[in-house]
Amino acid sequence: MGRLPKHLRPRWRYLAVELETRATTSLVRDTFQNAIWQASRSLLGDLGSARISLDVLRFSHRDGRGTAVIRVHRGTENEARAVLATLGTVGNEPIRATVRGVSGTIRACEENYLRIARESQSHEVIALDDVKSPAFIRSKTVDLLGDSTLLGATTLDIR
Repeated sequence: MGRLPKHLRPRWRYLAVELETRATTSLVRDTFQNAIWQASRSLLGDLGSARISLDVLRFSHRDGRGTAVIRVHRGTENEARAVLATLGTVGNEPIRATVRGVSGTIRACEENYLRIARESQSHEVIALDDVKSPAFIRSKTVDLLGDSTLLGATTLDIR
C-alpha cells in the first residue's frame, strides 16, 4: 500500500510544554503520557480524546523541571491546552504544565519555545521554626522536606 498524497495526510501541530514538579519527584514519559490521556478522556470523553490525539513525542524531566513536545491534530490546539490546564497531578505528585507555544514542526517548536535556561538548584539545610530541615533551593522557590510533608515556599519566605 502506497503513501497518501500530501493533501490527504493528517496535519499536526506541536505544543511546547514546560513542566514543574517538586524537586524530589522523578517523572518518566510513560507516566506523563498516561496522565494526559486520562485527563483528556475525563474532560472530552473518548470521542473527543481520539479526535485530538494527544501524543508525547519528546520528553525530559530532571530536578523538578522539564519540557515536553506534544503532537495534536491541527485545529484542536485549544482543546489540548484545556486538557493540560486540568492536569494537576501525575502519579499522586503535583505538577504544573504550561504551554509555551504552538508550532507546525517539531524543530521550530524546540527552537522557538523550549530554549529555557536551566536554573541551578542547590541542596541546603534551613532552620524553620528552630527545626533544621533539608531543602532544595531554586532561583525563587524552595522545597522544604519535613518529617512527612513537603512544604513549598519562596526565597522571600525563608529570609
